[in-house]
Amino acid sequence: MASIFGHTIVALTITKVLDNNQSRSLILLAIISAILPDLDVISFNFGISYEHPLGHRGFTHSILFALIWSVLITYTFGKANKRLWISVIFLSTFSHGILDAMTSGGRGVGFFIPFNNDRFFFPFREIVVSPLGVDRFFSDWGFQVILSELKYIFLPCVFVLVILHVFNNKLK
Repeated sequence: MASIFGHTIVALTITKVLDNNQSRSLILLAIISAILPDLDVISFNFGISYEHPLGHRGFTHSILFALIWSVLITYTFGKANKRLWISVIFLSTFSHGILDAMTSGGRGVGFFIPFNNDRFFFPFREIVVSPLGVDRFFSDWGFQVILSELKYIFLPCVFVLVILHVFNNKLK
């Protein structure tokens, strides 16, 4: 998986690109939604294998989960612009699986669960997979994760945000 930092910056970027009003509640819920799919790691505590549809990188990383979650969050917390909220929450949640499919480890992402239980990676897999657990993150491995995420997640997001800022200032 990508780290919590990588998932957070992508959700923040998605929100800033799509939401002109910069709703703080939407930003917060987008970030939570981008991190949420990794709650599936608790499945290991219940003896659920990685390959099981409810295992790590399974259903909570799927397109269907992102859709259900975005509708649930939108109709629970969303204000006037339901399309905006669904779009931001869906893209933020789904971005989690996309980033994970670009990591160097794991057994793939179940994008199409429950319709197809196969796991997938993208051909580009340069993001160093983040270790499970805080203890392992503060190591050389965690440092390698941060370096790869700076290069492949943070810099592209910052580039998009700078372009957005320049574009928005030219419109004023």
